[in-house]
Amino acid sequence: MADQDRSRPNGRTPARSGGARRDSRDAKPARPAWQERVANNPDQDYTKPKAPAIPDEINSSELPLQLRVQLKTLTEENAEQVARHLAMVRLLIEQDPELALEHAKTAASRAGRIAFIRETLGVTAYTAGDFGLALRELLAHRRATASQDQLPLIVDSERGLGRPKRALEEGRSVDRNTLEPSVRVNLAIAMSGARLDLEQNELALAELEIRELDPTKVFEYSVPLFWAYADTLEILGRTEESKHWSKLAERAEQALNPESTGEAEAISVLEEFEIPLRRDEQEAADEKHAEKELKRREDQRAASIAEHKSSTEPALPREEAPVIELDFGDGRPSTRKPRSEDGRGKRG
Repeated sequence: MADQDRSRPNGRTPARSGGARRDSRDAKPARPAWQERVANNPDQDYTKPKAPAIPDEINSSELPLQLRVQLKTLTEENAEQVARHLAMVRLLIEQDPELALEHAKTAASRAGRIAFIRETLGVTAYTAGDFGLALRELLAHRRATASQDQLPLIVDSERGLGRPKRALEEGRSVDRNTLEPSVRVNLAIAMSGARLDLEQNELALAELEIRELDPTKVFEYSVPLFWAYADTLEILGRTEESKHWSKLAERAEQALNPESTGEAEAISVLEEFEIPLRRDEQEAADEKHAEKELKRREDQRAASIAEHKSSTEPALPREEAPVIELDFGDGRPSTRKPRSEDGRGKRG
């Protein structure tokens, strides 16, 4: 063992070949012929996968400002191209997730060290059904940021890879009370799905019985939670309860998206619901109420001013009756007032 070359990590000496010995400090070993051909290949750039095309009208301004700011570590040209690819992901994610995934991969190849780009690639891969890539990227994002926001997708990606037990282990690895309500709801749905994969139907229902399962309040996350609860009840054969929760899910969906029903006003639900207005509806209602209140105050102020003016304005003086001068011809002027309106003067 003492004769081994200790400069090598594994303690092994390199294999010797025939011919003159060369001092490794003076020259590097010759590369294989195929490496030489690849290194000197002028067409090497053309062997890389081509980036998907981007329409000319799509530019970096299509990406929200808070995301563009995170690209400041890149060169200006690279940041522009990455932002354009990310904008395409946002445009295509619903209609063509496979093409959106190609744009996300290109963005990651240009700026893979930026955490939110790894997250974007993971979410897009999950949407496109590439659960292996989704899991890899979402785990990398979590390691980089310590964020648990994508934990539901991590759990569901494990399910997509046919590993429901691993999915349950991931879901139980965090304190759910520390999660945002929407994340907690999505995690409950994913965990319930893993239980169903293992045919643990009663436990699948129990996973959904969280505090957000409240028919008296409706939020964006209520609709998928209500539907998941209804579906699980149906699997358990509790048909009437399933129908009840299905109706609640439909009403919640209509309340949150009234335009889908062709109605502009908010929908009032039966006794279980107190439906909150959507943000834009609430702002419009507040603005209308403020306008009415302002007009009422202005009218009240104008009426008060008019009343005050009429009570303080002095009465107009009575017009004095004109004096008529008479000349009797003897140098004695005389004056008298005209007769009263009834044509009869007073006798003196």
